[in-house]
Amino acid sequence: MTISTEKLGSFFLGNQYDLTGKKRLDVPVHYDSRDLTTHAVCVGMTGSGKTGLCIGLLEEAALDKIPTIMIDPKGDITNLLLQFPELAPEDFKPWINADDARRKNMSIEAFAKATSEKWKTGLADWGIGPERISALKDSADYTIFTPGSDSGIPVNILGSLAAPKLDFETNKESILERIAGTVTALLGLAGLNVDPLRSREGILLAGIFEHFWKQGQDLDLGKLVLSIQEPPMQQVGVFDIDTFFPKKERFQLSMSFNNLMASSGFQSWLQGNALDIDEMMYTADGKPRHSIFYLAHLPESERMFFVTLLLENMLTWMRTQPGTTSLRALLYFDEVYGFIPPVSEPSSKRPLMTMLKQARAFGLGCVLVTQNPVDIDYKGLTNAGTWFIGKLQAERDKERVLEGLKNAINEAGGNSEAVDYDSMIAQLSSRVFLLHNVHDDKPIVFHTRWAMSYLRGPLTKPQVRKLMQQKKPSINPFVEPHLVSKMPERSSIPDLEPAAPEGYLPQKPSLDPSIRQIFLPLMVSPHEALQSLEEGSFSNSYSIGLIYRAALFGLADVYFVDKRRNIKEKTEKKLLLRLTENSIVPDWNDAEELMIDTKLMNRNPERPDNALGPFFSPVKVTVNSEKKIRTLSKQLENQLYYNERKSIAVHDGLKLFQHPAEPFRDFMIRISQAAREKRDEETDALEATFEKQVERLEKKLRKEQRELAEDELEHENRKRQELFSIGETVLGFFMGKRSTSKIGTALNKRRMTAKAKADIEESHEEIEELREEIEELEEELKARVEAITNKWDNIRDTVGKDELAPRRTDIVIHSVSLSWLPFWSIACDDGVVEKKKTIEAFRQSTS
Repeated sequence: MTISTEKLGSFFLGNQYDLTGKKRLDVPVHYDSRDLTTHAVCVGMTGSGKTGLCIGLLEEAALDKIPTIMIDPKGDITNLLLQFPELAPEDFKPWINADDARRKNMSIEAFAKATSEKWKTGLADWGIGPERISALKDSADYTIFTPGSDSGIPVNILGSLAAPKLDFETNKESILERIAGTVTALLGLAGLNVDPLRSREGILLAGIFEHFWKQGQDLDLGKLVLSIQEPPMQQVGVFDIDTFFPKKERFQLSMSFNNLMASSGFQSWLQGNALDIDEMMYTADGKPRHSIFYLAHLPESERMFFVTLLLENMLTWMRTQPGTTSLRALLYFDEVYGFIPPVSEPSSKRPLMTMLKQARAFGLGCVLVTQNPVDIDYKGLTNAGTWFIGKLQAERDKERVLEGLKNAINEAGGNSEAVDYDSMIAQLSSRVFLLHNVHDDKPIVFHTRWAMSYLRGPLTKPQVRKLMQQKKPSINPFVEPHLVSKMPERSSIPDLEPAAPEGYLPQKPSLDPSIRQIFLPLMVSPHEALQSLEEGSFSNSYSIGLIYRAALFGLADVYFVDKRRNIKEKTEKKLLLRLTENSIVPDWNDAEELMIDTKLMNRNPERPDNALGPFFSPVKVTVNSEKKIRTLSKQLENQLYYNERKSIAVHDGLKLFQHPAEPFRDFMIRISQAAREKRDEETDALEATFEKQVERLEKKLRKEQRELAEDELEHENRKRQELFSIGETVLGFFMGKRSTSKIGTALNKRRMTAKAKADIEESHEEIEELREEIEELEEELKARVEAITNKWDNIRDTVGKDELAPRRTDIVIHSVSLSWLPFWSIACDDGVVEKKKTIEAFRQSTS
């Protein structure tokens, strides 16, 4: 069996299945990705093939470059990373479950070989080759996050307490909802069994969050603990804070959170990547990510705490996105039991319900997976436009599924009695699912395709660690801990001996008062300078002094203007030009750009403790007068005019360009979404055009088939009449009743029979021609689809660059100053050899 041609913007899930004949049909099932914006529910017992179906759906999402956030309470979805394009036994071997091999009475090696052959056969049966697995592997960045553990990539939850990047007054209602969810999660994590909305604890915490977030200030747990003891607000309702919640009792609440922070296990929650949804959707270069949050190791309270924070952050991210009708991203929740129940109100329920109601407008699709729909709130089920129903264990489970499905169909305005769902669900077997989609005319039954990922079952923490080893940040090779322990502490630095570096002056050189002078700040302390020396290169007899070298500092604004694109962007230029012994004439082309805030610069030199100086280098004659500074200012203007350019990325096909302040990553994400929308738009237009043509031809085909049936009936009648007429004529001949008229009638009936036969042949030819026309149209559609695929699929390869150049009037030189660059001069004498070293104090580099 071969896979059907890839259809643009659709997920290949399997083939239709004949329940009566118990066989797979050669009719592929392509699921339109946009239908996921109305969300999906997948229901099935253990062994129904639910995980295989969902892994297949996630694989298709990756191939379609849809970023996905996956919540994985059990560890099954981590199998998505077990992709082996070569399908070699050695690829499978490290991931073989030893118990599975033992049950088969096979060694690990033999079982790996058998599994390899099984996957090769299974994928070949569906026409899936190594090239599609390779495409899957390269289509997304796969990461397993392990909150509360360093097995995978740990997650730092402190960012979740940061103020949302939304205007408070404009988004007050949604921000207050997020505060309520965060407070509920925090109280649960601290083990406080109180009503988060009505209890004093919940109201106090919500008030603290509202106070800081309203001012755009971030919170962390330490700040929260202190704010509980000394709240930033003086009144709650009509009562003062101490009457509402006495100080002694607030202290007990703060101790609960302090003890939580102090526990050794909680420290892992404060390490790793920030919980930034945007960063978890795309890599730095704009490649879509599939981020799996592995929660199998967490106890129930911590699991609920993290899921709530994740969903609240997801909701905030969603509200910052522009509207779209295409699928922008997926939220996949495996085994949702307990997180959106029909009766109770856990902290995870509100954000999840909100997304089910609102996410469609933003192009965010939600997929919820469970063994029974009774695990999901009724209102949540009615917001699911797609149902995947697999084999169920008990009659009671089937009744619950039917009840939920029929209610959802009726809520959507459909007729739940039009199809015998009861009979269809009863006949389902392993890997056979009923697909109900509100966007389709009727439900279909299909057999899931073979998963490209190796489905070995839930991964353990050591296996997750192995998968993520290369993604973890490596230890900085330049850090040498042994140096720190051997360097003298600041308090143990010995008395300094007098030392004035050769060629330096004890006082600042006298210059024209009109020349502005500035001093760059000390960014490296004397202690840090000593630590940067190589081990063993100093002794206890040394001196350290602060020296300043003269340089130039230029401050300017450059404007980039493009009226056609409505761009007016100001770039501040802060340039440091070092004046070395070899720089006879200062050249701004040799300047380096500084990122430092000018407020940190000083008008006077530093005079640190435990160091000699400051001492100053002489000022070169090329920069020691106002006239020369004015000349240098003009040279800086020329340098910026001829060399300064603003490069922006552009895409001519989409007529989109990178805004000057927009990171390239964000631009690539934006054009990817625009390309997906354009692709869907062109696909819809193409299908609509061909649908009309095919419908016209099929209408003619049906008409010809009716005429053929009529012609065949007419032909049969004519044949009978002809035989009767011939028989009558022959009988008359033998009885001596010759009649010319009867002979003529027989001949006439013969001609009419021949004509009826010709009409049949003509109808056959016409039907064949119509079928050929339909096939030609389908081939043309395939070619046009391929053209659209090639046009929009590799959108990143068609991004160009444009450069904006400033005009003379777009350059504003604010000042050119004589700047003093600080260094530490270290001299050490071990009694045999005297050594000298100069360490830059503004930047940690050695000269």
